[in-house]
Amino acid sequence: MYGIAKNRNLIIIHLESFQQDLIDRTIKGTDGKMHVVTPFLNSIYHSQSTYAFSNFFNQVGQGKTADAENMMETSTFGLPAGAFFAKYGSSQTFQAMPAILKQQEGYSSAVFHGNVGSFYNRLNTYKQMGYENFFDQSFYDNSSANMSPWGIKDKLLFRDSVPMLEQLQQPFYVKYLTVTNHLIYTMANEDKDPSFATVDSGDSLVNKYFETAHYLDQSVQQFYDYLKKSGLYNKSVIVLYGDHYGISGSDLKAFAPYIGSSAKKFDSYDNTMLQRTPLMIDVPGHSDGRIIDTYAGEIDVMPTLEHLLGVSNKNYIQFGQDIFSSGRKNFVALRNGGFVTPTLTLTSSHGSYYNTQTGVKILKMDSSEKKYAESVKNQVATLLSNSDKLNNENLLRFYHPKGFTKVNPKNYNYTVTATEKRLAHTNNYLAAKSNSLFSRNNDKSTLSDYTNDIPEVQNGQDVPKIK
Repeated sequence: MYGIAKNRNLIIIHLESFQQDLIDRTIKGTDGKMHVVTPFLNSIYHSQSTYAFSNFFNQVGQGKTADAENMMETSTFGLPAGAFFAKYGSSQTFQAMPAILKQQEGYSSAVFHGNVGSFYNRLNTYKQMGYENFFDQSFYDNSSANMSPWGIKDKLLFRDSVPMLEQLQQPFYVKYLTVTNHLIYTMANEDKDPSFATVDSGDSLVNKYFETAHYLDQSVQQFYDYLKKSGLYNKSVIVLYGDHYGISGSDLKAFAPYIGSSAKKFDSYDNTMLQRTPLMIDVPGHSDGRIIDTYAGEIDVMPTLEHLLGVSNKNYIQFGQDIFSSGRKNFVALRNGGFVTPTLTLTSSHGSYYNTQTGVKILKMDSSEKKYAESVKNQVATLLSNSDKLNNENLLRFYHPKGFTKVNPKNYNYTVTATEKRLAHTNNYLAAKSNSLFSRNNDKSTLSDYTNDIPEVQNGQDVPKIK
């Protein structure tokens, strides 16, 4: 698998609060009909060009979304308490994905996000990581009609990113952080699909969760259609992943029956299995895509993608493993000290053991089983401890891998004015050598390739801020 996607654009689509249980999920709506919650994402999951993972676990702690980002960007864990970005993001030394790809393969980089840049301290953290561009809420038309409770609506996030995306030099590494499918799963009536009816579970949060997940599915489909029409699709690798669970706590009793579980029998094992989220790596042009049952987690994504892009990570300190590699340690370390293997699950460092395949609680182990359980538990504890030591003490400031130049955050300015000038200057300076989509399209925007089948666009309530 090494290098099969070399020199391709890398597009990460962060599916907010999206659980694996939504994939291939059909529900009986209040209209009495059966409805598929995420038909488009289902098609990607089963595509011949997609390597999809059925046992991929989120490994976040209290930092939730920011923890997921940190694992994806650095292959180190979040903190045992608090949000790493907020606590250390302004001063940490990173050897992160955007800087590695820039220095080794010449990638440009950007993050697109519908919330304000200060949330989770992203404005400072991304500079430390070496992101060249951060298109936060200030780059969008953030009038009230275009907003969800957590920022720009997903359909508008994708569509209105086009004037910025098309100016990036290829190959590029970009990340889209969606927000509409975020607790408390609120959506305007005009954004609801009239042909989709959610359940009546007796829990409004659960009812709304299926609706916002369906909206997110439509948003991704529209973006995919644009990528194909503009020609970017075949030049890219698209990675879709869920950052963490969507339903938890007391709402699980209402949610359980819709995902094949029992509300009465729901226990810590079931809750651990609910920590599975999708991971789909779509490599256009490949036909050996398949659903893979390897047990893996968010910590493993960075080394996996590096190898697919033909980027060596031998000189870097990373705690994950390439999911495709042979001989990898087949366990998932949970942030609470628990773990999941194909045969054994420990729900937390002080939790109970279960048979992973049957969900049956293990009350007694023989000597060999005890030895295996203790071995994995100790490996997990060491892994988490070493990651925490690295991050808490900022140890990478002492490590200078060959071929990597330390990131200088002062080199980055994410204001709208500075960003517009920088992108325009780069395209003009490179002239005929510019590899941006905008330049390759004879300095014409590809926004017309994007559908207008979005209520705010049809109503004239949305105009891309960046022309």
